Order: sequence, then C-alpha cells, then structure tokens
Amino acid sequence: MAAAPRPDAGDQRANPNPVSPIPISLALEEIITGGIRQHLPDPASAKFGTMLAGERTLGGRQEIVACGTVSNRTSSGAYGDDKAFVAKIYPDAGSSFELVAMSDGSADSRLRVQGLCRAAGLPVLEAGAKL
Repeated sequence: MAAAPRPDAGDQRANPNPVSPIPISLALEEIITGGIRQHLPDPASAKFGTMLAGERTLGGRQEIVACGTVSNRTSSGAYGDDKAFVAKIYPDAGSSFELVAMSDGSADSRLRVQGLCRAAGLPVLEAGAKL
C-alpha cells in the first residue's frame, strides 16, 4: 500500500500565502456549485465529488479558494469523467465567484488543475479517492 504523498516544501516556497483550510458551509457549497454549474453544458445533471476550501488574504483582499471535482452528462446522456476545478470566492465583494480553471477530462489538464490546488495549500485527492 502506497503512503499518502507528503506536502512538498517547494510548494510553500512557491506560494508564501497558502490558504488556511475551512469547512464548507451550506452557503459556501451553494456558491461553489452554482458557480461551477454556470460553466457546464447540462447544469442540472452535475454531480459533485469531494470539495475542499481554504481562506487567505492577498493584497488586503479576502478570498476563499475551492477545489473539487464534478461530473456531468455528455451529449450521449451518459456521465463523463470527473473534471477537476479550482475557483475563488470573494466574501468582501458579495461572495462573487471566479472559476480559475477546470480540467477538460484529460489526465494532463486534471494534473494542471490539481497543481493549482496544491500550490494554494489544499491537498489533492486522486480520482475516485474519498476523504
């Protein structure tokens, strides 16, 4: 059995302002899922996987970084592969939502999005893993 990956000290040097993990309240979950649904071809069919969030202040502006996965029905009606996403919510600006990146289902784009989450200080799970 493989051990869980250890945090890379290089990530913290690359991002001196990692987030402090926070629980996802129902209100925050609604902001995240509502924002992600706006970027899906079939918003009503969205199925969300594990989501993680953390908060920090950068340049005097409070932000919440959220990472997670979502699957959606394809044009054939079947569910596609999970897509990883990273988003920001700005509580000081009426909880405005910004999608930073969403994978296209390919392994390369998923790794890129997971790297953004890791750089923010949020641990990333492999596909299908549960907390």
